[in-house]
Amino acid sequence: MSAQHGSFTLDLDFTVPRSEVFRGFADPSLRRRWFRLPGDSATARHELDFRVGAGETAGNVFVSEDTEEHLAYRSRFLDIVPDTRIVYVYEAEVDGSRRWISLVTVELADEPAGSRLTWTEQYTWLVPTGDGSQDAAHLRGGTRLLLNGLSTVVNPDRHHGLRVRS
Repeated sequence: MSAQHGSFTLDLDFTVPRSEVFRGFADPSLRRRWFRLPGDSATARHELDFRVGAGETAGNVFVSEDTEEHLAYRSRFLDIVPDTRIVYVYEAEVDGSRRWISLVTVELADEPAGSRLTWTEQYTWLVPTGDGSQDAAHLRGGTRLLLNGLSTVVNPDRHHGLRVRS
């Protein structure tokens, strides 16, 4: 099967300044509170080196009924403009098989009530799940959950919600 390509964009509004949202990505103690791979927290591992050329690694074991999956994540930061932009690439593995690779651009802008995060992800799906028909929706949904976690950490009082653009 050939690689599948696609992209999506998510916007999330915050009632805090963009510097606080940026800190949620850059501060390892904050990042660990919202960036998680599925699975038991006892098996989770996470390391963050937030510098251009450096990256992040994470892993976990996800168990569902009789199925156990070993998840791995590796990223490399390509561009970091404090309080404004983060560009990075990452790869996701399941049981040692690289499933997809993505280029992510996170942009932060001022808004009258605080700030807006715009997440644009361009992905290449290498190994589909089944017929692959649900892979893109799963990726968007997982990203939505992560960004909701970010909002809970940096803007616990409220967020205006996600809007999806294609």
